[in-house]
Formats: sequence, C-alpha cells, structure tokens
Amino acid sequence: MTVETVDVVVVGLGPGGEAAGTRLATNGLSVVGVEGRLVGGECPYYACVPTKMMIRAANSLAEAGRVTELAGSATVRPNWGPVATRIRAEATDNWDDTVAVERFERAGGRFVRGWGRISAPGEVTVDTLEGTQVFRTRRGIVLNPGSDPAVPPVPGLAKTPFWTNRDAVAVTAVPKSLIVLGGGPVASEFAQVFSRFGSSVTMLVRSRLLSSEEPEAGQLLAEVLAAEGITVRTGVSTTKVDHDGHRFSVWLDSGETEHAEHLLVATGRRTDLAALGVGAIGLDEQAATIAVDAHMRATDGVWAIGDVTGQGAFTHMSMYQARIAANDILGDTSESALYRAVPRVTFTDPEVGSVGLTEAGARAAGLSVRVAMSHIPSSARGWIHKTGNEGFIKLVEDVDRGVLVGATSVGPTGGETLGALAVAVHAQVPVQSLREMIYAYPTFNRAIEDALQSLA
Repeated sequence: MTVETVDVVVVGLGPGGEAAGTRLATNGLSVVGVEGRLVGGECPYYACVPTKMMIRAANSLAEAGRVTELAGSATVRPNWGPVATRIRAEATDNWDDTVAVERFERAGGRFVRGWGRISAPGEVTVDTLEGTQVFRTRRGIVLNPGSDPAVPPVPGLAKTPFWTNRDAVAVTAVPKSLIVLGGGPVASEFAQVFSRFGSSVTMLVRSRLLSSEEPEAGQLLAEVLAAEGITVRTGVSTTKVDHDGHRFSVWLDSGETEHAEHLLVATGRRTDLAALGVGAIGLDEQAATIAVDAHMRATDGVWAIGDVTGQGAFTHMSMYQARIAANDILGDTSESALYRAVPRVTFTDPEVGSVGLTEAGARAAGLSVRVAMSHIPSSARGWIHKTGNEGFIKLVEDVDRGVLVGATSVGPTGGETLGALAVAVHAQVPVQSLREMIYAYPTFNRAIEDALQSLA
C-alpha cells in the first residue's frame, strides 16, 4: 500500500468529474482522478450519445413511413447492423476510454483506474488491480460517483439474464419480443426504438408514463406508442420473473403473465453511498443522495456533484455543478447553484421537453398558479408538418409575480423549442414581455405565443 499527498482527488470521472478535475489541473493543482469504469461516465458509452444514435436511426424509419401520406411511396426495411456498428465505431470506441484518459492526462490530471472511497477526512483509498493506494488531500475531495441502474427486488429477477440500459445499448440484434419494466425516459426511449426496428414491445408501468412530467405529456406519449403497436400497461406491478433458458415470463399483480424473448429493466438509478465511504466524514451512508450547499460543499473539504446530489441525473446538471465546485475550490465563490430552470428532455418521438415546475409542483409549493396550453397540430407549423405532428405547449405561471415557473414542450422538436422557455423561466421574464415578443412564422416556437395568449 502506498500513501501520497496531492491537492485534490476526484472520485468518479463522469462528465462532471472529468470537467472539474480538468479545470483544477489546468489551474496548477495536483489532481488525481479515480474511475473504476470508463472515463466519461454513462453519457458517452451507455446513455446520451449511443441512445440518441439509436433514436436518430429509429426516427428515420418512422419518417420514411410517413412518405406515403406526404410525398408518394417508400419501402422501409429495418436493419440494426448500421446502428450497432455506429455505436461501436463512432460513439464508444467499442467501450474503450483510452482517448478520454489521454485527454484528462494531457490537461495535467493523473488517472488511477480503480474504486475510490473516503477512508478518513481528507483521505481517499483506491482499490486497483495492482493493489491499494491512499491519497491524502491538501485542498479537498470531489465526489462524482454517478449512478447505477436500480434493480427492483422482484422475486426471481436477479437470477435471470435481464438487460439494463447498458446491455440494451450494446445489442447486435433486435429481439423478436421485449418486455420493458418502467415508464420513465429510458424505458420509453428504448421501447420506441426497438419497436420501430421490428420488436414486439410491452411496457409494464407501475404508475403512468413519464410520471415526473405533466400528466398530459405521459398521456400523449402513451397514445403515440400504442398507435405504433407498443402495448403500454400502466398501473401494474410485477410480482415474479422467470427465465426458462429461452424466454422471460413476468407475473403481474393482476394474475396475468407476460412473455418475451428479452426483458429490459429501466426502473431508475441509485448510488451506493456506503461503498463511497461517506460515513467516514459523518454523512448518512443509507441516504439516497448527498445534500450540498449552493457551492456544492457536502462538508468541510468535500464537494459532491452530479447524480448523487439529487438534482437530476443529467449530463448538463453534472457539468453545471462541476463548474461551481471547481470555482469554489479555486477560491471563486461568485456563482451559486440555481435550480429553478432545470431543463430535461425525453427523446421519444414526439420529444418531451420540460423546464422548471410542473403544474402540480407549483401548486404544492403554494404558488398562485395559472396554466395554459396550445396544441401543435393547431399551429401553422404543426398543420404544415401534418403526420407526426403530435404535441403541445403547456405554461405554468406564478400569477402573483407574473412570470413563468414551468413549461412543457412536446412535439417534433420539443427539446429545441424548450430553449426559449428555459430562458424565460431562468431569467424570470415577465409574461407580459413574452406576449409582446415577435415570434417567427411559421415555426414550432410560435405555438408558445398561442399558449401565452391563453394565459391572459
């Protein structure tokens, strides 16, 4: 076992951890970055990047299928081969992080492959293939452990060869049939992708689709998925799972049984704080997240960023928090974390983009709320777009202050249209000023104007 003193240790080199470590290293600090999996984290290897490649391919199939209604005729034959090849060659380097490691080291960081845990205040112990290394810090520790797929304790499930998102991204062939446990963004995106490539898909959802979003968004998405041939079963619970060597059987609380060739479990994410050793600095190892202040400080000499803070499992959140934490370590406290306008997008077709509070969230916060909606098919651009134009804009206004506190943008470009709404919520632009803006015609953004007029 070796013991060494450095300025900062970053435990977990996902997007935020790498960004924080790089900034600190380029500012002259001695930085050790510790990662047991892949440098870059979930996003480039299993989530954001490869899944959006899958979605891009699946959407191209859907758009080709709309030619008949718009422009003539087309024959579509799905082929997963180009998708699998692109994910390996362009997105993940076949799940090799050499380029990312070298990028971190060129910035001045030192990389250690292994699993790091806090073993004492100001100390991180790393278990590597070569042995144990201990690093003591002069300036502090940054925790960016990310999260792992959460697997529910369903009897029999752990004994089966089920997939998580990591397995689903790496498949080289689309299953003939697939059961998806879950109804969140990950579950919905994979369900639509595999269905469009020919898989018979059944979704088993405990509550409703996209339960963290506006109910209208989940309802519309459920209707779209059902129209595409996906079986969406909401309000059901799984009581048992079995695999006979060829297919999965999933028992439901209704007494029914669903069968499929493969099973994808997409029921959320979790972080093991006990394995991270936070008890050594007085934090609760059984908690789901680490509470941090506006500068990402968890306690003296420890900063936490990313999924583990509970502010959203988004790459953009991790990067945002990384900047604040790194600045704080460097002595710049001018920026504080602000979460009133956190954007999020589910990249289904239609895309579901949201920012700030939902209507229910705003009412629960005790705000005087006014809401309004406009429907994309009724807008000029939606009418022109025709097939595949499902969507809406929903605005949530704090009447007392006359500003938007939340918005949802569902549609063919729901995530892009969200940008204007995110600015409005973040900057607390008066609703009256938003009404007085000029909106280009005919754009999907113009549906925002329609919704604003309904708020009057």
